[in-house]
Amino acid sequence: MVEAGRARILCVDDEVKNLKLLEAILSSQGYEIVFAYDGQETLEKLSKERFDLVILDLLMPNMDGFETCRRIRQSQFAKGVPIIIVTVLSDYDSRIRCLEAGANDFLTKPIDAAEVILRVRNLLKVKEYELFLKEYNERLETQLAERTMELKQAYINTVSILTKIAAYKDEETANHLKRVSQYCRLMASHLSFSSEEIERIALASMAHDVGKVAIPSEILLKGGSLSKEEFELMKTHTTIGANILRSSTILMFQVAERIALTHHENWDGTGYPQGLHGEQIPIEGRIMKIADVYDALRNRRPYKPELDHETAFRIILEGDKKSSPSHFDPNILKIFEMHHLEFSQIYEQFK
Repeated sequence: MVEAGRARILCVDDEVKNLKLLEAILSSQGYEIVFAYDGQETLEKLSKERFDLVILDLLMPNMDGFETCRRIRQSQFAKGVPIIIVTVLSDYDSRIRCLEAGANDFLTKPIDAAEVILRVRNLLKVKEYELFLKEYNERLETQLAERTMELKQAYINTVSILTKIAAYKDEETANHLKRVSQYCRLMASHLSFSSEEIERIALASMAHDVGKVAIPSEILLKGGSLSKEEFELMKTHTTIGANILRSSTILMFQVAERIALTHHENWDGTGYPQGLHGEQIPIEGRIMKIADVYDALRNRRPYKPELDHETAFRIILEGDKKSSPSHFDPNILKIFEMHHLEFSQIYEQFK
């Protein structure tokens, strides 16, 4: 893992004074700064050298920041490197274009030194945990045969890492994951699962939103309604999360992948990302659907207040502008209706 103070950062701008300013700010934190003056030079340096982060000016001649960012993401040599776009443009259309091109974050000119340092530090920390997770999963694969008892704890540790990653992008807490896990355990215990399967579903549920690590904080924490373009980007956290958890022979990760991918699918076929309906949706995703909706209703977020149990219960059973009883598996909805007071107790225990 790369130590933050030794990280190499490629700063790209056609104006030397802007590069010198970034160098003054970031070199004071121990980072190694390298300059590039246009998009083509950026691609050439990334193809030959290792960089941990790119700070890219948007308005440049010949190849602008949009195209440079897009080509970095299409490359085989640096498509995973975090990219911060620096721009004077603050309108949503421009930011959406940046996100579509593959940017991870933004800085608005004139830049603020404290903001630059914070955003760079956070993105490097996210990258650090992603690399750790990849190496950790590879080690788990090679040791599968002799790790039956240790595997459960290894998964819990991995989920802890995923939680830390998401914490850099969202305000969700560890208690949210504990509550969701307990809701899923409760519902699964009233279905035809073995004790081992119940435990697996409960633990796997904790990774349901890991894909949010790839969604910009300004979308996750937006106080008002998302635009159509922002919502489309938000929806990709399901497929991104599934991709992070995919390609594992470990059963726990396979269950977690299904939950991450399908916990926003609706029983009536109106959900996402695939528009599955009925029993096309894996049972784990159907269980997670109610757990996630209930906790989202109860929990205060930047765009909504905290609701009491009675209000959340009524919305799930009767519906509102966003939710409908037709979104839920009728059998699982019945379990929720019969045991809703236990949901309230779990919420209060891990509030």
